[in-house]
Amino acid sequence: MSFVVPAPRFTDPAVFGQVAVLMGGTSAEREVSLQSGQGVLDALRSRGVDAQPVDGIPALVDAIRAGGVDRVFNILHGNRGGGEDGVVQGLLEALGVPYTGPGVLGSALTMDKVRTKQVWIAEGLPTPRFLRLPPDRDVRAAIADIGLPVFVKPSCEGSSVGVARVADANGIEDAVRVAREYGGEMLVEPLVVGDELTVGILGDLALPSIRIVPKGEWYDYHAKYVSDDTRYLCPGLEGDEEARIGEIALAAFRAAGCSGWGRVDLMRDRASGELLLLEVNTAPGMTSHSLVPKAAAQVGIDYADLCWRVLEQTVPADAASTGGAA
Repeated sequence: MSFVVPAPRFTDPAVFGQVAVLMGGTSAEREVSLQSGQGVLDALRSRGVDAQPVDGIPALVDAIRAGGVDRVFNILHGNRGGGEDGVVQGLLEALGVPYTGPGVLGSALTMDKVRTKQVWIAEGLPTPRFLRLPPDRDVRAAIADIGLPVFVKPSCEGSSVGVARVADANGIEDAVRVAREYGGEMLVEPLVVGDELTVGILGDLALPSIRIVPKGEWYDYHAKYVSDDTRYLCPGLEGDEEARIGEIALAAFRAAGCSGWGRVDLMRDRASGELLLLEVNTAPGMTSHSLVPKAAAQVGIDYADLCWRVLEQTVPADAASTGGAA
């Protein structure tokens, strides 16, 4: 599969003005966000962008009020103080400050795995069957309805936070405990045996897929952000299958109201070969272990160039006539 990558729209960093790299926050994914944010900050500064770190939403409001923000590179992860649930997007829309990533609708919807899957089903897009698990729902009964093995996961968290993998009856009590500690809505879906894949989205381009091969049994938080033993095969598929996964990922991204950049996670069922959508990440990780930079590198976009291309999505097309255009 061949990729045609357009040239960057701008060459002059002055076109971006003062950029707040929004990171950290108070969500469960704070530490990952800080790592991602530092990488983005260093990359933008290496290209001459006037970029400053901002930790969390209250600090961002202060910076905007002080007149020190022309646009925001949002690398907050998660919800409840993170930047992927539509809250910060709504704030920035109200204040008229451009920002990276999907808007209010796409961010809010995809933070909720249950509602995202409902939209995909309505659009005829493939996703594993699931049961919604309200806080008062019997976890054991839901697992019995789906049938082992299953994943029990929060509907509104990312980075594998709060996920219970239930392979047999011995794991059911752990799932009950996880659900009780989390306290919010969860979902139960079958554990798909097969290949774990992800597709980065950059504008209208689906980047090459990545097949993730963890050393352990599954791709958990440790495998994502700590382990150096996880293997990443890019492209993850070949020929028609690679073209197909890009089409599905882009369709899923758009169906969920998303634009700009992000990442779509899927599984390929080993028995049937079917590609199944899992979730969308609207502010993907940008750490040394992160996946979108790995995929972008396969088509000649290095880390700093990727950050630049994401940021330039916040600049209107007609800005090319007023300065900095390539």
